[in-house]
Amino acid sequence: MTLCARASKALAATAPHPLKVRLLLPLCSCYSSSAIAASALSETHYRDIIFSTIRKKPSAFSNSKWCRDRFQAVIADPKLFVRVLVEIRTRPRIALRFFRWVESQPEVKRSEFVFCVILEILVQNNMMRSAYWVMERVISVDMHGIVDVLIGEYVFAKVSIKLLDLLLWVYAKKWLVEECLSIFDKMIQNGLLPDVNNCNRVLRILRDKHLATKAKQVYRMMGEAGIKPTIVTYNIMLDSFCKQGEVKQALNLVTEMHKVGCFPNGVTYNVLINGLSKEGQLQQAEGLMRDMLKSGLRASSYTYNPLICGYCKRGLLAEALHLGEEMAVTGAAPTVVTYNSIMYGLCKWGRVTEARDRFSDMLKKCMSPDVVSYNTLIYGYCKLGNIWDAFLLFDELKRRALTPTLITYNTLMDGLCRLGDLEVAQQLKIEMINQGVCPDVVTYTILVNGCYKAGNLSKAKELFDEMLNKGLEPDRFAYNTQLVGELELGDPSKAFNMQEEMLAKGLPPDLFTYNVFVDGICKLGNMDEAYRLLQKMVHDGLVPDHVIYTSIMHAYLVSGRLRKAREVFYEMLSKDLLTSVVTYTVLIHAHAAKGRLELAYMYFSEMQEKHVLPNVVTYNAMINGLCKVMRMDQAYEFFTQMEEKGILPNKYTYTILINENCNMGNWEEALRLYKQMLDRGVEPDSCTHSALFKQLDRDCKLHAVHCLESLILAIEESS
Repeated sequence: MTLCARASKALAATAPHPLKVRLLLPLCSCYSSSAIAASALSETHYRDIIFSTIRKKPSAFSNSKWCRDRFQAVIADPKLFVRVLVEIRTRPRIALRFFRWVESQPEVKRSEFVFCVILEILVQNNMMRSAYWVMERVISVDMHGIVDVLIGEYVFAKVSIKLLDLLLWVYAKKWLVEECLSIFDKMIQNGLLPDVNNCNRVLRILRDKHLATKAKQVYRMMGEAGIKPTIVTYNIMLDSFCKQGEVKQALNLVTEMHKVGCFPNGVTYNVLINGLSKEGQLQQAEGLMRDMLKSGLRASSYTYNPLICGYCKRGLLAEALHLGEEMAVTGAAPTVVTYNSIMYGLCKWGRVTEARDRFSDMLKKCMSPDVVSYNTLIYGYCKLGNIWDAFLLFDELKRRALTPTLITYNTLMDGLCRLGDLEVAQQLKIEMINQGVCPDVVTYTILVNGCYKAGNLSKAKELFDEMLNKGLEPDRFAYNTQLVGELELGDPSKAFNMQEEMLAKGLPPDLFTYNVFVDGICKLGNMDEAYRLLQKMVHDGLVPDHVIYTSIMHAYLVSGRLRKAREVFYEMLSKDLLTSVVTYTVLIHAHAAKGRLELAYMYFSEMQEKHVLPNVVTYNAMINGLCKVMRMDQAYEFFTQMEEKGILPNKYTYTILINENCNMGNWEEALRLYKQMLDRGVEPDSCTHSALFKQLDRDCKLHAVHCLESLILAIEESS
């Protein structure tokens, strides 16, 4: 059956009345401009007109208004249009030009069959770029019914598959998910198998739109239909699984790949390493990277970055820095993301100077820091309470034509609230709104928390109500902040009422909520209520963590009940809970302060055996305990040890040593420590000065400080 006959048959089947065969009249020597006269002319007549016109005028049919009346019947009658296209199919470029011209007419009557005919002509002549344009036109004029026409055997099967694949490709490029799934499903059901590359395009869209269930369905249908997946198919599915946190399923798919003889490439490894790193399975992720390198594949920044980021987020800075050094050895060039991750890890540990050095390295290498780079350093400075340098970076960020984000403003406001500067924090909130950055729940939570810490209850309530009025729904973090505030102000009844409100809004207490409650109740000295909460937590199906046990231990230690605290500690160990540096430090501090140095030593040794590294607070607790019993040699040993481990003494370390040296009359050593403190940029406070001059009258202290600093300066100048 010819193309014309098939199309005419189809049009007849879809027309209100069956298509009747019409006797074609011989051509007249002159052409009427009326539509009625034109409708009586045959397709061969229009063919001759089209060809002769183009011979005389090669640019014919370029203008949409050209000779419209002469072709009014073709414009108005899709059946005639089909027959005309068939007649001129031997000249495909002319057929395309004429099709475009008719399509540009405002009164054109469209039909899916017309589009099918021109598409078949183009495909048969391998004019695929033009066919792509026509298929885009199909979509733009909502001729989606063309799918059923192509499947309905009105076009040769070989051409039909090509056209359906082309349409699927265009749908995929336009991210039309429902249309992609519909055509894919119809093709599979009718045994017209889509090209695997188009299947991959559909899977990629579903992955990027987080439609993992649909992606699994498409992948399953591909297998059932006998469409053999490629390495690209597997990589897309692996990425989809990993983005959904289904790493186990991703690893199962790798096993399936091996069974069918499809072996992982660099993308496969990078996808899996990224997925495992995000799930916190860092050892397995690094193991995969080692396998990747052994197989001869090169690791890039895309391989290293997820691991470095994962290690930094979990505080495993040494491992992250080691991988950063390894990148230089293997020739994997670090990116801005690499630097940002390491800077974050350093800032998290308070090593902002080193983070700033990394920032400078980026600039030396002509890399452009992004807003995340600045946000990270701002976070580091705010964490240290150095708000001045944080704002200098904020100004530099804007000078570089980078736009501050919500995170930038929230970080600065948090830094200000930590320092009690609520007024400037409020001004910053106004500025961000003026800059078109809308405050979110986190913004308000930071400000509410700052108000609670400052004891400004009315302002905290005002901000919380403002958040609600703006249609922002408080999350757990917002409610937990409110709970902390109420408990810090010693009002547990309000805190418990707020917990009921959380439940009513479908926010049952989580581990952090219980941690807040137990810590707050412990600080109020109500240990029975703290234990009752612990039992309720277990009843609710939550497992108490080391934070809750540490809060209970700390409460017992503060009240002097050291034995009870040790019982809680051993109960925690019996449950195989991981201990933290805070857990050991509160134990060490309490026992050292009470003169129980043998137990303090024991805990200090035990924590290191368990690879829990002591921090400056831990060392200060040991040094303080030793100074209290005048075991100065051992105190200095700890002082030297902490420096060797890269832990810098702070003002409390120096104040403890200065205080005991003054008590023992070692004024020269006290002065040496004070000078070292100043040389290292450690700012002394009133406690330091009180330790130095506690035997002097209060009125003389300030004068003595000035004299002392002048004396030190004089010594420096003379040397």
